Amino acid sequence: MLFNSLSFAFFFPIVTVLYFILPHNLRWVFLLVASSVFYVFFIPKYILILFFLIIVDYSAGILIENARGRKRKFFLILSIIANCLILFAFKYFNFFADSVGNLAKLIHWNYSLETLSLILPIGLSFHTFQSMAYTIEVYRGKQKSERNIGIYSLYVMFYPQLVAGPIERPQNLIHQFYEKHYFEYKRITEGLKLMLWGLFKKIVIADRAALIVDQVYNNVYDYQGLSLIIATVLFAFQIYCDFSGYSDIAIGSAQVMGFKLMKNFNQPYLSKSISEFWHRWHISLSTWFRDYLYIALGGSRVSRPHWYFNLFITFLVSGLWHGANWTFVIWGALNGFYIVFSVWTKKLREKILNLFRIAQIPVALNSLRIIVTFSLTCIAWVFFRANSVKDAFYILVNIFGGFSYAIFTNFKFDILVVFFAVFFIEVTDYLRRNKKLEFSYLNKYPGLRWIFYYILIFGILLFGEISRKPFIYFQF
Repeated sequence: MLFNSLSFAFFFPIVTVLYFILPHNLRWVFLLVASSVFYVFFIPKYILILFFLIIVDYSAGILIENARGRKRKFFLILSIIANCLILFAFKYFNFFADSVGNLAKLIHWNYSLETLSLILPIGLSFHTFQSMAYTIEVYRGKQKSERNIGIYSLYVMFYPQLVAGPIERPQNLIHQFYEKHYFEYKRITEGLKLMLWGLFKKIVIADRAALIVDQVYNNVYDYQGLSLIIATVLFAFQIYCDFSGYSDIAIGSAQVMGFKLMKNFNQPYLSKSISEFWHRWHISLSTWFRDYLYIALGGSRVSRPHWYFNLFITFLVSGLWHGANWTFVIWGALNGFYIVFSVWTKKLREKILNLFRIAQIPVALNSLRIIVTFSLTCIAWVFFRANSVKDAFYILVNIFGGFSYAIFTNFKFDILVVFFAVFFIEVTDYLRRNKKLEFSYLNKYPGLRWIFYYILIFGILLFGEISRKPFIYFQF
């Protein structure tokens, strides 16, 4: 079920009202049933995969907690292997088979693997990572194994964040299913505002920008220069508004019922370095890789070359997590290179800034860093969005190849709408970041509150691309 669909417009209020009406001891059962209904709106039979993973990891959690010595690690490894095998079969097997086949052709080796006709279950990467977080935390002794299989199932299947996160930790979410949540007007209205904000991002900016981005990136050889630059910048805001919009709706819908999910985005395009960007972008995934891969490899507590390797391999795996395609692998590797290069050249860059006295002008320095970070991020986004590696390199080679205005012929209105909408959300984000505006402040000023409502509602109705486009991260 899509957040931007008519079915969800009926599903959400019905589920929320019934949740508060029901006795506390029945609420988790009702939420589990509602979450199952939410998921089967996509491909019903794939809920069986979810049930399989739930049984495996629920059992593994108990076995790990009860075991001693090496048996604990053995049960953890079995659980991780089961999750990874499911992920590999549905998401990576065909990529692996095609890559092996292409390599075989290259070395004139008569060998090939048959591909599988499988559709990737919606959100598989998200709920497998959430499940693995649970067993790892039980193994580390930071989380007690959950004995109620229904509560554990709800931890994996909680509908607001089931399909595209945030990827929660068990310490943050499981205990909330035991707590009694009351109908609180302020909390509910703030959750609804966050949902409206997310819907505005998705429908007005992301889906309208998609009209332009899809036209250019699906026909890259018809464009060059300025058209490629505009499409690439628009994709940066498309993917941000699409994914952060989903996260806002997920967090807001959970908040309405009294649940607190972790923040997933924090104005990433105002970052002054690539490292800061990854502390602000898809925070739940970035911290997952930090906690369970980067630190497990040794983190920064190793020799400098080993540290560079840990940084690079973490981003490389992150790229592969996003998609079974070499474009995603290159995207991850490029971000890994950015991070390693920034660490390696830190002292040199500081000397250059001091030499030209840029460091003495904070506004100029911060502006320069934001522009450079955004530009580097957009270059990496080219690989993320391009249909093939060949297309990506064509774009990078021809992006400054002229001032073609072809894109303006059919999309002048759409570009203007996206431009002003992006300006609106960026100004709002800036004010929120500097503590000059919060959604809770709107309750104090009725006039300002209603102006804000009207802008979002009429923006959606007048300028929204009402086509029920799936969220980008559903494919992961």
